[in-house]
Amino acid sequence: MTNTDHAPHSLWGGRFASGPDALFRAINDSLPFDWRLVRQDIEGSRAWAKALARAGVLAGEEVARLDGALAALETEAMSLAAPPVDSGAEDVHTWVEQKLVAALGPLGKKLHTGRSRNDQVATDLRLWTRAAIDERAAEIRELQRALIRLADREIDTPFPGYTHLQPAQPVLLAHWALAHFEALDRDRTRLADARARLNRCPLGSAALAGTAYPIDREALAKDLGFDAPTPNSLDGVADRDFALEALGACAVCAIHLSRLGEELIIYSTREFGMVEMDDAVTSGSSIMPQKKNPDACELLRGKAGRIIGDLVALLVTCKGLPLAYNKDLQEDKEPLFDALDHLGVCLRIAARVIDGCSFDRTRCRAAALAGFANATELADYLVGQGVPFRDAHEQVGALVRLALARGVTLEDLPLDDLRAHAPAVKGDVFGRLTLESTLAKRDVTGGTAPARVRAALARARSELGA
Repeated sequence: MTNTDHAPHSLWGGRFASGPDALFRAINDSLPFDWRLVRQDIEGSRAWAKALARAGVLAGEEVARLDGALAALETEAMSLAAPPVDSGAEDVHTWVEQKLVAALGPLGKKLHTGRSRNDQVATDLRLWTRAAIDERAAEIRELQRALIRLADREIDTPFPGYTHLQPAQPVLLAHWALAHFEALDRDRTRLADARARLNRCPLGSAALAGTAYPIDREALAKDLGFDAPTPNSLDGVADRDFALEALGACAVCAIHLSRLGEELIIYSTREFGMVEMDDAVTSGSSIMPQKKNPDACELLRGKAGRIIGDLVALLVTCKGLPLAYNKDLQEDKEPLFDALDHLGVCLRIAARVIDGCSFDRTRCRAAALAGFANATELADYLVGQGVPFRDAHEQVGALVRLALARGVTLEDLPLDDLRAHAPAVKGDVFGRLTLESTLAKRDVTGGTAPARVRAALARARSELGA
């Protein structure tokens, strides 16, 4: 095959006497997956045409023709149901240039002046990631709204708090919902931090040394909505920190969603029986007619593993790469696309799950009372009577053993029995051991006292409104 035989499908054929091997093309060509960057590639190309005009490389009439052709090309690209692999283009950049040359002839060949696919793809990927982060941030907000709706519905519902998945202390169900709200808020700010650092424009870095044309990179960055150009051309084309950081934020968020899913799975079992999920987010069994399986929540757990794998894949790909661009970086796109796509699905289904949850308030209250969850409250009561906490802890532990032996709760023990192990106990102790008293006593910032939870809910609602 001569160079002219393969030139229509390549941006780099002049140096080569023959075309690429079919097997090489199978491993090298990226159009099947980098097609997702076509809108960003066209956006960057339109901005680059303007930059070339400002540099005196293109005439105003040429820019107008290029801009019109690129706008038409974007419409065509968006109408395609699948990547145009039959075009023979190696990647999305090649496809765009092929189409421009077909439409404009020699003018289409001028657009790549002073630009490399290295800075081109780095820019495209930043543009795509920026938009994807904005979408995920909006989806996090929707899930937070669902959690606020749940907290509103269950503002007075007692709920068991656990450590080690063992009964610990009672909380309010709204407090539980707002705990997940807070974790998601940190996820949102992590994505915002990643967005802030990625919002630098590599275009104009060319292959690695910077473009040889007098491009106003500050104006170019502004045209594309970036805060500034990247300050170093080597780093500009080689950097994938922004992708790693976005993936890291996705992985942490996925872990939080996995935890939410795991809790709902546990609470929906027959043994706990505190929540029932909506039919629309569950499934049945092909053999057991009675089953109602929490599949959406199980997939929240499963997708977390997938997203963590995407992060690890790109970390390993980037490890030890020398400056500047290496073809290994072609492997950055699929894990990034995959993680951000699947996180979006998870966030949307999690909001649907929360909105469809029906909590059994009677079972929730019973679970909040179970397991001697008021034992710490009894110890705190003894501290109020002047007993050192360690002694109080020991005395209450002995009372728990006694109650277990008798099959009763702490508040069911007679006053004389309480005093036998904790002499400082007085007759008012039983008022302190009620569920309402236990909740009300946690009256600190971040605590589960009803007034504190209502205030936290109001703040969360105000934050979302803002």
